[in-house]
Amino acid sequence: MTTDVHVRDLRYFAAVAEELHFTRAAERLYVSQPALSKQIRALERQLGVELFRRDRQGVTLTAAGAALLPHARRVLDAWGEAAAAVERARAAERGTLVVGMSTSLGRGGLLPAIRSRFTAAHPGTVVRLRQVNWEDPTAGLADGDSDLAFVWLPLPDQDRYAWTLIAEEPVHVALPETHRLAARPEIDFTDLLDEPFLALPESTGPLRDHWLALDARDGRPPRIGAEIAGTEETYEALVAGLGICLVAAGNVPLVSLGGVVTRPLHGVTPSRYVLAWRREDCHRPLVRAYADACRRAVAGAAAGRGA
Repeated sequence: MTTDVHVRDLRYFAAVAEELHFTRAAERLYVSQPALSKQIRALERQLGVELFRRDRQGVTLTAAGAALLPHARRVLDAWGEAAAAVERARAAERGTLVVGMSTSLGRGGLLPAIRSRFTAAHPGTVVRLRQVNWEDPTAGLADGDSDLAFVWLPLPDQDRYAWTLIAEEPVHVALPETHRLAARPEIDFTDLLDEPFLALPESTGPLRDHWLALDARDGRPPRIGAEIAGTEETYEALVAGLGICLVAAGNVPLVSLGGVVTRPLHGVTPSRYVLAWRREDCHRPLVRAYADACRRAVAGAAAGRGA
C-alpha cells in the first residue's frame, strides 16, 4: 500500500465521512459531486481498501474508513497549524521594519544603497526610518521601538546587541571660527584639555565618555560647557562659544556651517559607526536581511572607492 496521500484527498475523505452524503460534502468543499466521488474512489484504490459503503440506505463508513478518520483529522489539524505558521511568517516578511538613527547616515549615499538592496529582496516590506535624539544612544533599540539602528559605539549594556561595522572614522574637533586654535590645520588633543566641551546627556553613559575622550585625559576630568542632544543644538552651542566638541569625520558636514570650523584631531580613539540590533532578534529574517543588505552596500562602497 502506498502512503503518498495528498492533504486534499484527506480533506475530501473527512468531509464525506462527516456528512455521510456525497452531495452535501461536495457543496461544503465547493467541488462537483462527480469530481468528489472520483477522488474518493482514487483514494480507495491507492489505499487498497473501501472507505465507504454505498447502498440505497445512504453512505456509511467501513471499518477501514472509521479507522482512518481520526488520523485524517489530526493530519488536517496539523496542516492547518502549519499553514497558519507559514502565513504568519509571510506576513512578517511583508511587514514593517523600523530603523532608528540619531544622525543622518550620509557617507556617500549609503542609505539609498542599503534600501535598494533590501527592497529588491523584500519588495513587500515597508522600511520606516525613525529619527531619535541623542538622549537615547541606542536609537530605539533599548526600548524596542526600533528593529535595527544606525548608532555609535560604545553603547550602554553593549552585550545586548550585535552589529555590523559601517565605518571606523578619525575624529575631528569642531570649534568656533574665532577660537584661538581655529587657524591651525591640525590640532593635538593635549592642547584641548582645559577647554570647555559640549557633552552628550548623562543618559548616554559610555558614549558620552567616548566623545569627551576620557581615555585620553590621563584622569583629568573634562570641563563641561553645555549638554547637547541633537545636531542643531550642537551647532548653536558652538556658534555661541559655549564649548568645543569632537565629531566623526563623516559628520563634519553637519556642523561645518557659518561660524564653525573643524580640524583633524590627533591623540584620540577613532569613532565606530555601526548598524546594530538586539541579539535576541538575530533569528528574525527581516533583521538578518537588512543587516546583510548593509554589509553588501558597505562592501560595494569600499570597492568603488578602491577602483
